[in-house]
Amino acid sequence: MKDLKKILIIGAGILCLFSCSKKPVQVVRPAFNADSAYSYIEAQLAFGPRVPNSAAHSACAVWLIQQLRAYGAEVELQKGTMTDYSGRPQQIYNIIGHFYTLETLGRPRVLLGAHYDTRPWCDEEPEYTDRYYNVPGANDGASGVGVLLEVARQLGQRMADSTFRSPVDIIFFDCEDMGTPRFYTGQERENTWCLGSQLWAQSYAESEPAQRMVLNYHYGIILDMVGAPDAAFPLEMYSTQYAENYQQQIWRAAEKLGYGARFTNQISYPIVDDHYYINTLAGIPCVDVVHYDMRNATGFASWWHTRHDDMSNISRGTLQAVGEVVMSQL
Repeated sequence: MKDLKKILIIGAGILCLFSCSKKPVQVVRPAFNADSAYSYIEAQLAFGPRVPNSAAHSACAVWLIQQLRAYGAEVELQKGTMTDYSGRPQQIYNIIGHFYTLETLGRPRVLLGAHYDTRPWCDEEPEYTDRYYNVPGANDGASGVGVLLEVARQLGQRMADSTFRSPVDIIFFDCEDMGTPRFYTGQERENTWCLGSQLWAQSYAESEPAQRMVLNYHYGIILDMVGAPDAAFPLEMYSTQYAENYQQQIWRAAEKLGYGARFTNQISYPIVDDHYYINTLAGIPCVDVVHYDMRNATGFASWWHTRHDDMSNISRGTLQAVGEVVMSQL
């Protein structure tokens, strides 16, 4: 009996030795400032709704170009026209910021994107008379742009510190939210959403092979509606279909950073977002990080496409989570 007690005591001591000597895992957090991202969202809303072909839209586009250049990007403005839901030509202005150094020029690029336009109609408002207001677009549009502007600032710092690893293109897509309004009574056309990314993806697909070799994209990430306090980002099905390896890579990084509750393993319905056309037209694997709410009939927040998509629905905590996850991939 005494020998058994000795064995138990020695065994407990060995277990304690191993458990006590084991150091906690240190999580290295990528540099990202949620206050900065939040201020970029406020700045966009200060222009007013960024409805395509409006003065606010043009002023915001100029500001975005200035911000990207200030952080060291080579900026390209892609112009073109696409047909909208009613058959009219819609002018497109995609803003592309190329971040690279001479040392990283030949490496595969990462594409990061968000749309900077806002919806011309609040067509999810319950009152019919409210549906012709413009959507302020704090979450639906400005949140993704705000995160990517802070990513751009961090990339500029990396280039200045000579810690830049691989080329990154940040694209602010135009006319994402021009899809057929709910109250439209005419014949609905196909592919009326995401006009800017359709233009970009088609142009990329039709470009010369030599140009595609220069713009050799590894994969892409689209951010859409990434600022809500209760935001959860499920595994969107088109992302799984076309870019599952990269989707899992991003979600594993989120879990390591402690954001597994936001980047959930729940599977959402397929969502036609900018990533869909980057996948199907450009052939670039692309993942959509998008807030999808299974509790609502629309799949989105109750204030989606209404007059209430304002700064009250933006959380610094959510911006920090998304920003860190994106930065962990660069």
